[in-house]
Amino acid sequence: MSENSAARIKSVQTALAVIETLYERDGARVDEVADAVDVSKSSAHRHLTTLERENYVVREGDEYVLSLQFLELGDYVGGRKGIFRLAEPKVREIADETGERAQFVVEEHGYVRYVHRATGDRAVKTTSGVGKRVRMHAVAAGKAILAELPEERVRNIIAERGLPAFTEHTITDEARLFEELGDIRERGVAFADEELVEGLRAVGVLIRGSDDRVLGALTVAGPTHRLKDDVWREDIPNLLLGTANELELKIEYE
Repeated sequence: MSENSAARIKSVQTALAVIETLYERDGARVDEVADAVDVSKSSAHRHLTTLERENYVVREGDEYVLSLQFLELGDYVGGRKGIFRLAEPKVREIADETGERAQFVVEEHGYVRYVHRATGDRAVKTTSGVGKRVRMHAVAAGKAILAELPEERVRNIIAERGLPAFTEHTITDEARLFEELGDIRERGVAFADEELVEGLRAVGVLIRGSDDRVLGALTVAGPTHRLKDDVWREDIPNLLLGTANELELKIEYE
């Protein structure tokens, strides 16, 4: 790789880091961006003004924020695949029926990404909004997907992303995780018991394509005092399995 090519790649990486910083902080000043990205103020300013000129950033007073250009990109990404379009109304139906938070997720780069989200009238507010990514081993939908991926792929994800603990209930041992993935394959349903957030339980089921490819997963999450006993172990799993079956049929015959 030439020196100029390496410099261009570094510049792209810095620009992406600037965008991530503005997203995470909901806007930032030049000096804040420089500190977060670990570049000089002049470099941060050049990147920000370039992004502003290309309509990806807007200046508000002494802060820069992401522009509405990302809405167009997000809308395109969210509807690019047929499963994304078909899953959206089903997620709303699940949320309405359970009163809890329902989501459709996919695996991307070893993380779970939330593609669609709907909240019922009793849903607990969380930070897992559309587009957010979380570790696969700590959420029910992520474990449902991991259970159907090839073992080599799962081991690569673990090697790249690790098994960090988010609560005292998070599975952080590789052997234990593989044991649970085997149980998930047998019953067709994944459970997460306060593994990402204390006091929050979730159920997840896989969505497969007509060629048996892993397309994503449906999940319902709610507080432990409501997701318990038969509601958690039977009612919600049966609802999700039925909805997953409907989605898979729609995908096959669309």
